[in-house]
Amino acid sequence: MHSDYITDQEFRDDVFNDVNTKFKEFDNCTFYNIDFTDCTFQTVTFVDCNFFDCNFKDTKINYVSLRGVWFTKCNFTNVNFAMTDQVIFEFHFKDCLLDYAKFYALKMRKMQFINCSMIAVDFMASDLTEVLFDNCNLRRAVFIDTIANKADFSTSYDYAFDPEKNKIKKAIFSVDGLKGLLEKYDIVVK
Repeated sequence: MHSDYITDQEFRDDVFNDVNTKFKEFDNCTFYNIDFTDCTFQTVTFVDCNFFDCNFKDTKINYVSLRGVWFTKCNFTNVNFAMTDQVIFEFHFKDCLLDYAKFYALKMRKMQFINCSMIAVDFMASDLTEVLFDNCNLRRAVFIDTIANKADFSTSYDYAFDPEKNKIKKAIFSVDGLKGLLEKYDIVVK
C-alpha cells in the first residue's frame, strides 16, 4: 500500500498501523477483520467504505474523515470521535460495541445505530437530530445539552434522558422508555 489514494480494494485478516493509514484516502474499500488498534488515524479519509468485524478498541482517531461509511460488528470501546472531520460527514453502526465511546459536540444528524451496545457513551452537546437508535443498550449514556429532535429511541432501552436538559421535540420514545425520561423524579411508573 504505497499510494496515498486507494480505491476499490478489499483488505482481510490483517493488522494495520500508521504506515497503512496516515495521509491516505480509501474510496469504496472493504475491510474484514482488520485490527486498527495501533493506528492514530491522522489525516485519513474513508469514502463509501465498509468495515466488518474490525477492532478499533482504544484507537486514537485524529482528523479522520468518514463519508458514507458503515461499521458492522466492530469494536469501538473507549474511542473518542470528537476529532473526526465534520465536513461531509456520514457514518453508521450496526451490531457494534461502542461502550465508553465519546461523541462530544458532534453533529450526527441522521446517523444510525442498529443493535449496538452503547454503555456510558458520551453524547454531551451533540446534535442527534433524526438519529436512529434501533435496539441499542444506552445504559449510563450521557445526554446533556443534546439536540435530539425527531430522534428515534423507540426500540432502545436502559437510558436516562432528562427532557429539561436536552431538546427532544418530536423525538420518539416507547411507553417502556418513559421510565428513562422520568428517572430523575424518582417516581414509580407501573
